[in-house]
Amino acid sequence: MNRLNIVLVEPQIPQNTGNISRTCAVTGAALHLVKPYGFTITDKQLKRAGLDYWDKLELYEYDNLDSFFEQTEGSYYFFTTKGRRVHSEISYPQDRNVFLVFGREDKGLPEDLLYKNPDSCSRIPMRPTLRSLNLSNSAAVAVYEVLRQWDYPDLGREGKLTQYT
Repeated sequence: MNRLNIVLVEPQIPQNTGNISRTCAVTGAALHLVKPYGFTITDKQLKRAGLDYWDKLELYEYDNLDSFFEQTEGSYYFFTTKGRRVHSEISYPQDRNVFLVFGREDKGLPEDLLYKNPDSCSRIPMRPTLRSLNLSNSAAVAVYEVLRQWDYPDLGREGKLTQYT
């Protein structure tokens, strides 16, 4: 089954990973974590940020980036402040697995990876004098752009009031 996948390479802040795990759970995206982490999966902060959605999350772990690429197949999009294309200008294919890849909060993705994949690098626009957007916010922006292009498959599109039914 082709699907949307979020990849965090060496995440350092448990709250970010927890928030991203919640985004994955509510959208149906799989979460891929590439070691080493700056925390353990059992960290209380990580679990708290993901709240009660851990059992609804499809989670994969890899020992390193090479292992991740060896075990996955699809289209890869690297999110970086160094990207030359805007994330919303990319057409994300629905006919294969799509991997949105994010680097660690303090360093981003390895520059050799970005150099070897210039057409797959994108950025989220922001003011040029500021360093970067928070990782969990960046992941949410990216996920929902892909889902918008795919017309939000299998997601609820209409809410309802509970007090006035």
